[in-house]
Amino acid sequence: MSDKFEAGLIHLAPISASLIFGVLCAFLVSTVEEFYRITPFPEGTLGSFGNAFYFVVLAGVGASLLYFLLKRKSHKLINLITGFALTAAIFMLSIVYLSAAFSRFDVPYIEILTLVSSVLVTALADFAIFKTRSKVCDIIVLCVGGALGAFLGFSIPTLSLTLILGFLSIYDVFAVYHGPVGKIARSGLEQLRGLSFSFRDLQMGLGDLTFYSMLSGHMLLNFGVISCSAAMMGILLGCLLSFKLLEKKGMFPGLPFPVIFGLAMGYLVLLIS
Repeated sequence: MSDKFEAGLIHLAPISASLIFGVLCAFLVSTVEEFYRITPFPEGTLGSFGNAFYFVVLAGVGASLLYFLLKRKSHKLINLITGFALTAAIFMLSIVYLSAAFSRFDVPYIEILTLVSSVLVTALADFAIFKTRSKVCDIIVLCVGGALGAFLGFSIPTLSLTLILGFLSIYDVFAVYHGPVGKIARSGLEQLRGLSFSFRDLQMGLGDLTFYSMLSGHMLLNFGVISCSAAMMGILLGCLLSFKLLEKKGMFPGLPFPVIFGLAMGYLVLLIS
């Protein structure tokens, strides 16, 4: 983070774009009958806590592995791991959303068209991320964050999703100030191609964008447009507050305030409507 960073409403622009893209992705899958189960435990009090713990462990292991490799200057291995993960994610998301988009029309050979189009999208995205240094890379990160978040919001039940966001927000505070996330940020997020974006002296990770869109997409799919809009307003308000604190601290966790405000405003509107 630059020492000259001064927070402004303009810094909400890329986050707003990612949220809007995520909402459009959520709308695409709103009529899909197939449910993509990605949580290991069934919905319920114990199962939902287990799902939240599972996601925190995944986040912790992933961040620790990246920091270990950065410390050892294993940049080729980092590029290999992140490249494989991003390629798999983009290809999977392309299959999901292009299939949903084509199914809305009478498209012949929809399976072949979806597969070919997904391969093409993945190849172009990989080229932009790993072979160029243009702003297109940041745009792709914003889109991947929105699309992945919407997919998670579609796939995770409400109680599990709420607990996952809460647990991850708590972990984010620890990880930024005492754990691997802060150490990675100090060494430079720009080394992790495709896992962060920069905009006017602001750097944010793909994970923050993903969980913002996970919340707003889930609100849209399960509680409607009004709750989704309220959650998005809460997320942006929380981001603005985080950016203001970032001016003074130089580094600040990106999840707690947006998640707290997003959940509170989304559920509050649901309760009073």
